[in-house]
Amino acid sequence: MDFEVPKYYANVNLELPRDHSDYDKLRIQWGNQDDYEVTKKIGRGKYSEVYAGFHSQTHQPCVVKILKPVKKKKIFREVKILQVLQDGPNIVKLLDIVRDPISKTPSLIFEHINNVDFKVFFPTLVDFEVRYYMYEIVRALDYCHSQGIIHRDIKPHNVMIDHTTRKLRVIDWGLAEFYYPGREYNVRVASRYYKGPELLVNDQYYGYTLDMWSLGATIAAIIFKKEPFFHGDDNYDQLIKIAKILGVDKLMEYLDKYELELDDHYNGRFKNYPKKKWSSFVTLENQHLVSQEALDFLDKCLVYDHAERITSTDALSHPYFAPVIEMYKKIDAEIIDYSPNSPEYQTAQILLRQRNNR
Repeated sequence: MDFEVPKYYANVNLELPRDHSDYDKLRIQWGNQDDYEVTKKIGRGKYSEVYAGFHSQTHQPCVVKILKPVKKKKIFREVKILQVLQDGPNIVKLLDIVRDPISKTPSLIFEHINNVDFKVFFPTLVDFEVRYYMYEIVRALDYCHSQGIIHRDIKPHNVMIDHTTRKLRVIDWGLAEFYYPGREYNVRVASRYYKGPELLVNDQYYGYTLDMWSLGATIAAIIFKKEPFFHGDDNYDQLIKIAKILGVDKLMEYLDKYELELDDHYNGRFKNYPKKKWSSFVTLENQHLVSQEALDFLDKCLVYDHAERITSTDALSHPYFAPVIEMYKKIDAEIIDYSPNSPEYQTAQILLRQRNNR
């Protein structure tokens, strides 16, 4: 089976000191569990229960992620990755690591983000705000990729947004992994609706651009107001739902290139689906979010072949994000010459105030 080396950051973990990516021998500095109190449950996953809480002395709000019994190695990996990424933009801050003195159950303590459920929040966004928040995700991804790390579970649930401060954080690094060229990776990662085709066809030689597929699926869901955008009933149906939109021809080209074979389960299930035009998803309700740049960006993210997909580095300069980059230049120059009621003006003012208060 062939594999292609990523365009950027392919050898990061080979070039950096071994301890950058070596989590097997991680020594954890355990904090004191009694320093934190939990108030209410706010989420649960396969590997953890998540609670809102606060620091008992400072009353500073926090999030307490109580880990379910898993291999020590998995806990070490998540902690190591969070430590490596701590100074990165828009990456959730790990404040402390504690464990129950009796049961030895570990908990990760994170900064608290005043998040609103994406199903309520995303439909309220205007075009500039979607571009802004998606750009902030790309910034987080490019930083994590530059550190030799793939997130592997990008989806709306794993993006926390406090709209009053325009603060965005990418959370849940429990499936993240260090990238080495030519290494085989587990395809049982990411959430069904956001899984890249490489995972669905058992292509284990994937890389950083897995995250860019998941981002593309997230943007498509937001701008077309169709959540999730690829709505499969199971992992097999997920690939069929993708093929019904991107077409079967390109899927077959991808499989041929990497000498991949489809599971027998698909026998007779693929019709000769043509590629659908993005315009077929545009409605009166969503047209204000759709632009040529947005569709071009989707075209570059939602590509079967992960080697052909846009990278996080190149995404930072994609025209879809030009208005956001322009806003940052104005903030740097402290010349906010937008119309006062515009979302650009409101966002720039909030960010400028925060910068001046640092």
